[in-house]
Amino acid sequence: MRKLLFVGAIAAGLLVSGCGGAEQKSTPVAANEVNQTSPGELSPTATEMSPEISPSPMSPASPAQATPTGPAKIDVAQTRFGPVLVGEGGRTVYMFTKDKNGQPTCVDACAAAWPPVLTLGQPQAGPGVKADLLGTVQRPDGTTQVTYNKHPLYYYAKDQQPGDLTGHDVDDFDGEWYAVTPEGKKVKD
Repeated sequence: MRKLLFVGAIAAGLLVSGCGGAEQKSTPVAANEVNQTSPGELSPTATEMSPEISPSPMSPASPAQATPTGPAKIDVAQTRFGPVLVGEGGRTVYMFTKDKNGQPTCVDACAAAWPPVLTLGQPQAGPGVKADLLGTVQRPDGTTQVTYNKHPLYYYAKDQQPGDLTGHDVDDFDGEWYAVTPEGKKVKD
């Protein structure tokens, strides 16, 4: 019986010392080895750490790049240049001088910077928009793009909010881009 008590006492002693009863020693860490994030804080993402990677100004879910779920609506908004056509969310729409005979020529990289105004069905005219000037054209990828006075319409990816006109009078992709008047002409500065 004594042997069992002795073995039990030794086992209990080992168990206590293995469960944190022993003192822990810490080692000094150089300042450049310290992790800068505190507990509960997320470490920086690749985007935050690498300046070359930056998020797109407009995500694919934004109005300018979203797949249409119904007819597009074109409205008129007052700007510093006077009334201009706007699409989803009040975003300015543009015409491209390189487009001829109502056919869109802005595809691939161009369409990423200048997303086409797409629609499912006949686009709707808001107040001040001439319904008889609204139309559609099929794009090379099979989607349907809104036209106005036979000009295919586009958004500009650098426009961040309704009313922005950063794409007006821009020379890009071998053509010029202009906001569009309710009469279907390019806006003059």
